[in-house]
Amino acid sequence: MTNIYILGLSYTNSTPSGLNAVTRALSETLNSAKGSSQLEVRIGYFGMCVRQRGIVWFCSSDANGLAQQIGPENDPLNLISTASRFKDDVIFSGLLFMAVVLAFVCTTLLSTFPGWHAERNERTGSEVDVKPFPSRPVSQVALAQAFVAAVLLLIAALWQHVGAVGSATMAETANYGNVKTSIGTGAMVMAWAGFTIEMCVTLGLLVMILWIIVLNRLTDD
Repeated sequence: MTNIYILGLSYTNSTPSGLNAVTRALSETLNSAKGSSQLEVRIGYFGMCVRQRGIVWFCSSDANGLAQQIGPENDPLNLISTASRFKDDVIFSGLLFMAVVLAFVCTTLLSTFPGWHAERNERTGSEVDVKPFPSRPVSQVALAQAFVAAVLLLIAALWQHVGAVGSATMAETANYGNVKTSIGTGAMVMAWAGFTIEMCVTLGLLVMILWIIVLNRLTDD
């Protein structure tokens, strides 16, 4: 899935404007070292994909294997090594796994909620559809699971977003216009969509529990 990535790095020939003599000299030095290389790297949580001159993507979790396959002469500024450092030192997928586990537990608890069934009305003798209230302890545990999962997804989305944007800015600044970066829109949308959906589940459970408490008080009165 080369279109779903967190950060993309590629060589470019643009030179930033407003550079002083020293930084312009550094930019020209890096540009001469880069030469005509046309390499693009895309990084995800579990690996990266590389292609040269926009032809074929090579994907692997082994950065050294990709570097050997591409060849050091085609990656003079070590984009693959930079991408590997970003994947290992910046992004972290553990929060997403914990959120998935908690969301699965919450879904399992929700599946125990009673559904609609028919009962006979003692006064009229007709059958009516009723739905009993779910267990309050089970509802509260499901709410806690959903809330913790939503918090973990929020932290993961923020971590991914801030890490990608900060690393992209640093890569472009450190290479003085010889490296172009791109933020993976698909990965960002999926991260924030997961948090939004889990937050909707949390709010729905909270509203349900509060309404059940209110109805029980009205019935008791």
